[in-house]
Amino acid sequence: MPVKIPIARPLVGEEEVEAVARVMRSGMLAQGSVVTEFESRFAEYCGAAHGIGVNSGTTALHAALLVAGVGPGNSVVVPAFTFFATASAVSMCGATPLFADVDPATFNIDPESVENLIRPETRAVIGVHLFGQPFDVAAVREICEDRDLVLIEDAAQAHGAEYHGKRAGSLADIGCFSFYPTKNMTTGEGGMVTTDDDLLAEKVRLLINHGQSKKYLHTVIGYNYRMTNIAAAIGLVQVERVEGFNERRIYNARYLDRHLAGTGLVTPHVAPGVRHVYHQYVVRLPAGYPLSRDAFMTALSERGIGTAVHYPIPVNRQPVYQGENPSCPVADDLAASVVSLPVHPSVTDDELACICDVIRGLQ
Repeated sequence: MPVKIPIARPLVGEEEVEAVARVMRSGMLAQGSVVTEFESRFAEYCGAAHGIGVNSGTTALHAALLVAGVGPGNSVVVPAFTFFATASAVSMCGATPLFADVDPATFNIDPESVENLIRPETRAVIGVHLFGQPFDVAAVREICEDRDLVLIEDAAQAHGAEYHGKRAGSLADIGCFSFYPTKNMTTGEGGMVTTDDDLLAEKVRLLINHGQSKKYLHTVIGYNYRMTNIAAAIGLVQVERVEGFNERRIYNARYLDRHLAGTGLVTPHVAPGVRHVYHQYVVRLPAGYPLSRDAFMTALSERGIGTAVHYPIPVNRQPVYQGENPSCPVADDLAASVVSLPVHPSVTDDELACICDVIRGLQ
């Protein structure tokens, strides 16, 4: 059966189309005043002093690591259970990712594992707000402050998430966002670096524009990581819509929580004091569940319900990293047992009921 309820669906409407058309008519398509306006608005939304627009979440991470002083001979602690770019950005700096295990309830980086991994050459820690839930920022920040490490938050999946009243993007020394189409808000492709540190912001701006301190004067080796006015035009509309998107995601997640109770699935755990914005709604199939993961996903697919696995292989198990890092048993277990269900803002009440009815019928 064709998928009727997809796992993701970008919400882009006529406002975004018209915003892009205005940029196209202006002739100023590359980085310009629209980017500057979006940077300011998104930083304000996050509660950060600075926002620097870039062309992807990966380049945001790479730039953040470089301005944090990460380079060859350094190591950076990252979670084993995350999207690949969290670790590959470290490797792009010539540094070594050290893979921390994750908390079995929240799936976020485990502070105790972080502390056990730190070496003399470690320069930074990247905490990921996985699936839209902030990691234990206070515990990881304390470790970083004790060891004089830079704390970077990978907020690629957490636009509008909150940790004890503060929004993602304002919780660490540097924050990094992605605006890929399936994220909580989009610019088509794009990313953002946020920080309260004036010097770090200045360094990022220099780095992402070929190292130019002014036109044709290059004071460092830099990159073309700039955001375009076209992307920023979409972002300016989306940042005004993201709270509505997030509220619907939260509503959908709570519906699933209630109606999947008693089905044998382990539904998402939300830590005290955080606002989870459900980039993904990720359940676990525990030992003893009557279906294998493949059979579960096939059963839903046959009824038109999209699913996905985020993520089937821990990053430390990827071929490019295998053999260099110790086992992370919680990450291994999650990779073998998680399934993402549709939770995006386009999912209707009738579709939510359909998802839950189908799953209840599998028992």
